[in-house]
Amino acid sequence: MTNYNILIAGFGGQGIQFAGKLLTYIGMYTGLEVSLYPSYGPEMRGGTSNCGVNISDAPIASPLVVSPTELIVMNAPSLEKFEQATVAGGKIFYDSTFISETAGREDVTYFGIPVTKIAEENGIAKLANVIMCGKFLKETGLCDIETAAPIIKKLVPAKKPELYDLNMKALEMGFGL
Repeated sequence: MTNYNILIAGFGGQGIQFAGKLLTYIGMYTGLEVSLYPSYGPEMRGGTSNCGVNISDAPIASPLVVSPTELIVMNAPSLEKFEQATVAGGKIFYDSTFISETAGREDVTYFGIPVTKIAEENGIAKLANVIMCGKFLKETGLCDIETAAPIIKKLVPAKKPELYDLNMKALEMGFGL
């Protein structure tokens, strides 16, 4: 049975909503049931941002993600807020560029990846979120690069086709971690 209850959180401007949209489209294009529930403050950049993504082979009763099976966090306040809500046996993906310490739960698997540092070192600073999605996809097995490529193409604005190559580079980096 396929069932992902994913919570993605960070600051506005870190691509939290894009990451949620990307994972939702991947679920949809692979034939699964999906829901996306965005949540962000009135401040676009710098304020809090999170979204819940449900991906399942069964009907989804509620779009809310209260107890995530997978947590993706891009900053320390988000980890502090949502780490304990993650279900036992869940996976927590965090940006170790900004988060140096976790609560150290023994009943979840942690993936600390310095995605912001990696993105900056490779000239794609705004795509740390996509690198994290690549790592998420690799570790969960939701889809492979070949499946994700046309979805990335669909999400990139038609008037900015150069962003496709940059997003694919970021996704491949994440898969390679």
